[in-house]
Amino acid sequence: MVTRLPVEVWFHTNPAASDTNFEAALLNLLPAKTLILLDRGFYHFHFLQQLINQEINFITRLKAKASIKYLKIFSYDHSVKDRLIQLGTVRRGAPVLTLRLIEIKVGKTSYSYITSVLDPQILPPYVVADLYRRRWRVEEAFYTVKRLLGLSYLWTGSINGIKLQVWATELFYAVLVDLGDAVADELSLPFDRISLEMIFRGLYHFSVVTVEMTSSTWISN
Repeated sequence: MVTRLPVEVWFHTNPAASDTNFEAALLNLLPAKTLILLDRGFYHFHFLQQLINQEINFITRLKAKASIKYLKIFSYDHSVKDRLIQLGTVRRGAPVLTLRLIEIKVGKTSYSYITSVLDPQILPPYVVADLYRRRWRVEEAFYTVKRLLGLSYLWTGSINGIKLQVWATELFYAVLVDLGDAVADELSLPFDRISLEMIFRGLYHFSVVTVEMTSSTWISN
């Protein structure tokens, strides 16, 4: 979330493969004491229990109609409810998870999060909500790579060609992010204030101006 750069790029030949196909690879990649943000595509208890067993903490959204048993209240008022819960039942062999449930009300809208970090002093309720809100940066990165850099269209049907396109696009995306970071430093602005799309679209004009200046310099010399 800080760098907006991918930690790992995985490829699956099945275009209908879901996120859960990469769970084993994710468990092998993440070291203990990592905090990850999960969308609800990873919401099943065996996987969440595996994360807990490997000391990998997570934040995700609570699904509707979840089976909850309340164990302890950490804080409880109109805008914030932070409680220790047991989530799930023993049906179908699924584990029962001990988690924190954080419910935050913003205006008339309520948001419910669950996390395996059980100590509110380590991860306060509003930090949970703020971190999960920043998960949208992952979607922004996908949007930039697919729509702005053209990865939503494949140039070839061969597996090797697709891998080359994915790899080249990710490399260019990393360069674009690095350039955006440099622009942010030059302007003394937070990186969030920098539009990668505007930088990308400005590269053509910058290159044209650079070529014209080079030509003028060469002629004058």
